Amino acid sequence: MTESPSLTRRFYLEAMRSEDISEVSSVERRCFPNPWPESAYRRELRNPGNNYYVVLRDGTPAPAAQADASAGSGVENAGRGRIPFLPLRRHGNEPSTDPIVGFSGMWILYDEAHVTTIGVLPEFRGLGLGELLLSHLFGEARRRRAEWLTLEVRVSNSPAQSLYEKYGFTRQGLRRRYYSDNGEDAYIMWSSSLRDAGYNQKLEDLHDRLLERLASENIQVGKGDHDHAHTGP
Repeated sequence: MTESPSLTRRFYLEAMRSEDISEVSSVERRCFPNPWPESAYRRELRNPGNNYYVVLRDGTPAPAAQADASAGSGVENAGRGRIPFLPLRRHGNEPSTDPIVGFSGMWILYDEAHVTTIGVLPEFRGLGLGELLLSHLFGEARRRRAEWLTLEVRVSNSPAQSLYEKYGFTRQGLRRRYYSDNGEDAYIMWSSSLRDAGYNQKLEDLHDRLLERLASENIQVGKGDHDHAHTGP
């Protein structure tokens, strides 16, 4: 008896648009106890020069369509020198209909990029998608010539802290009672300098290993039907 092949899961990134805000807010309510109001996202998207937000969509084909996709199996754009850090932008105005399963964003001002949010639906955690969103933000920060990434993280959120430390963040301070839902403190974390060659090499190595992990788990990272890829740091 022949064993059926495992399902290949496919995800892709797009720049967040105003049409996405309602769905993003629904996802965020399942991720965090103190989600932003929709008006905050609308305000953020009005200033793309200093704000950057993306959504992660689940474009997994139905099982019956997997055979057609098998010829392109593996992680798109994987490999040294072809790192899909940068956004995948649409051709035309037709909106995507694949569900949003994650999102991330940051502010960029002068030489500092401040990560404002990273969220992945609970049922999609543990796949490396949160790390993919973080790595993507590093690539955009590098493209915009920022020198540092900063963020706040709950003192109780050990998994997130471990991920940030893996990517070179260190604790640089504490914000008392930073989170309004329960008054919890936040650690202030800063990355190493994005202008340091050794650190950039570390980021590329981490990204390559992430793509290898995703491929080993039958997860593709690719572009949407209306997108073309901008790759490279």
